[in-house]
Amino acid sequence: MTSRSLLRMFSSDLAIDLGTANTLVYATGKGIVVDEPSIVAINKKTGKVESVGKDAKEMLGRTPGYMVAIQPMRDGVIADFDAAEEMLQNFIQKAHQRKRLVHPRIVMGIPSETTDVERRAVLDAAYRAKASEVHLVDQAMVAAIGAGLPVTEATGNMVVDIGGGTTDIAVISLSGIVYSRSVRVAGNLMDEKIIEHLRHGHNLVIGERTAEAIKTEVGSAYPSDRPASMDVKGRDVLKGIPRTVSVREEEIRQALSGCVSLIVQAIRVALERIPPELSADISDRGIVLTGGGSLLKNLDKRIQTETNLPVSLAEDPLTSVVMGTAKMLEDFSLLRKLAILN
Repeated sequence: MTSRSLLRMFSSDLAIDLGTANTLVYATGKGIVVDEPSIVAINKKTGKVESVGKDAKEMLGRTPGYMVAIQPMRDGVIADFDAAEEMLQNFIQKAHQRKRLVHPRIVMGIPSETTDVERRAVLDAAYRAKASEVHLVDQAMVAAIGAGLPVTEATGNMVVDIGGGTTDIAVISLSGIVYSRSVRVAGNLMDEKIIEHLRHGHNLVIGERTAEAIKTEVGSAYPSDRPASMDVKGRDVLKGIPRTVSVREEEIRQALSGCVSLIVQAIRVALERIPPELSADISDRGIVLTGGGSLLKNLDKRIQTETNLPVSLAEDPLTSVVMGTAKMLEDFSLLRKLAILN
């Protein structure tokens, strides 16, 4: 038995959606085996990683002084290389039931406007996490494939993938990207705007997890028939004691309006820059939204109103990228055509 075939015995190919907010891992023959927050908890006294993913997220805002919970990804790219490597290694081992002798082939989606340096950092982190091969593909392309769009046909398909760190917009035809753009406006920035609004509008300090809950419960991009409200607990800015305030959907929509407008503007620019024939296709087929950020209430209505085009949500927006990336594992001829770096 050759060393290469022996290596394959201990390997299982993986598709990874290395997201700013969450990381999903798909293992060949098993499906999605990891779906966890992209967070690492580090002990500053020892410099060691204490926990990764869900366990680390539980520590957000609750850690003692010597423990810090960090997000290795920022705006879709690696911000902390060592933490990203540890996180990847942990998730790869988790995907393989903690087996040590695994050197998988890995395919990962990455935002279209990342620099060569940023892409190289992702490659290096994956190789140092014991991958045997690493292939990077355009995130919007794999999101379109995962959403079931007919990307190999000679018709225009438009996908808008709104993640935690970036919104990736692409127009695809004949397995090629006709236009793509990545803007660093997405779910995390929305959370920051909610935190800012509560601080300035209600003199209340809240954490990231509370902001995310507000976005999910009462966040919206377009007026609702039945506006919602919710009670929010935080710390009073002036008195420093716990306090509860009620927030309304309308005020959160206003807080998020800048983010939503930037996403809509990026979509408008894409529509202006593509060939007329493809514009005609998109006017028939519409725009497909994927990613966790696309779940913001009435975002599809807002985009539809602004563009006069049909807008629909992918069947499972949260898994479109990883499922599209997984299809690359099954079709290496398509992967070779679409790979950015390997």
